[in-house]
Amino acid sequence: MSIPLLSLRKLSKMFRVGRRRVQAVRDFSVDVDAGECLAVVGESGSGKSTVANMILGALRPDSGEILFAGERLPDKRTLAHRRLMQLVQQNPYSALNRSRTVGASLRLALDVHGIGSAAERSGIVAELLAEVGLESGFANRYPAALSGGQCQRVALARALACHSRLIVLDEPTSSLDVIVQARMLKLLNDLRLSRDLAYIFITHDLAVVRNVAERVVVMRAGEIVEHGPTNEIFENPAEAYTRRLIAASPVITGEELRLRDRLRAEAA
Repeated sequence: MSIPLLSLRKLSKMFRVGRRRVQAVRDFSVDVDAGECLAVVGESGSGKSTVANMILGALRPDSGEILFAGERLPDKRTLAHRRLMQLVQQNPYSALNRSRTVGASLRLALDVHGIGSAAERSGIVAELLAEVGLESGFANRYPAALSGGQCQRVALARALACHSRLIVLDEPTSSLDVIVQARMLKLLNDLRLSRDLAYIFITHDLAVVRNVAERVVVMRAGEIVEHGPTNEIFENPAEAYTRRLIAASPVITGEELRLRDRLRAEAA
């Protein structure tokens, strides 16, 4: 039996809000295999972003453990640990330093992790841009000159730069229009297959989840209320809360459905 790429064991986290103690996450346990996309869904305040921050080492769990390829990760992550997992944030504009060119932002990731020689890094930047569907000339542009979708592609290229094995995607398409969103989802799927990446997709948008994830974890008030294969969750949700989330998912237009189906066919 293969060892999961990531194992979360009974993670819990509590915050103090004034005089109150708020249980943000309680006994969260799940495994993620190499090459798999796991979606963590729930309303705002359900605890999904807290889970993401504990995975990335930005928050220390009060209890529980995180294992990567069978080895327990320490609370204080080393550079080598941080290279294993990367984040793509929700807001593509705030994710990039406006004072740096795209090329400088990508080279910084290469510099920090010591990837390639100084002479090789410009070529690596061009390769990363090509991999996310951008021309090499984008290296000389600043974020203010890019669209939201282009900025998100650059943020994704930066996450790929250090050859991480798992990417946490925190609402990566929520600020994009539906057409750009569909193209971004196709790109994410293509990269996952070509690089054997694992994704943890944090979102409240179940319509997106259905197109990208193999398994879904549904969270409410810090706890897992339902967990299973995506098709089963959508076709036969066991919990009333999950049924409400699915019922509240936005319905897309016929034109958008046709575009989505065409993009899926191109990816097949």
